[in-house]
Amino acid sequence: MPDPYVKLLRQQQTAAERLLWHQLRGKRVGGLRFRRQCRLGWYIVDFVCLPARLVVEVDGPSHDQTIEHDERRTRWLESQAFRVIRFSNGDVLANLEGVVRTIEQATMR
Repeated sequence: MPDPYVKLLRQQQTAAERLLWHQLRGKRVGGLRFRRQCRLGWYIVDFVCLPARLVVEVDGPSHDQTIEHDERRTRWLESQAFRVIRFSNGDVLANLEGVVRTIEQATMR
């Protein structure tokens, strides 16, 4: 059964998330499939590539107020053998090509 909260998050993506998703979808990066707003354990991540065990987070200004939660979530994800990389909304909007290149490099590790 679909998760209604995940569905809501997909519908309410930020401009930066939408822009990055357009680049990641359809196996456009390294021929790998990414999922968006995906539940991993108790957490919902912005993007994940399961074969590469890579989580990509796009953080807006509200993440400044949730640093402890984000760190706890990152530790849990890392304990599950995921690597987590984070970009700010500004990074994605101003340097999309560089962000995608960084993600592609991270999938090769």
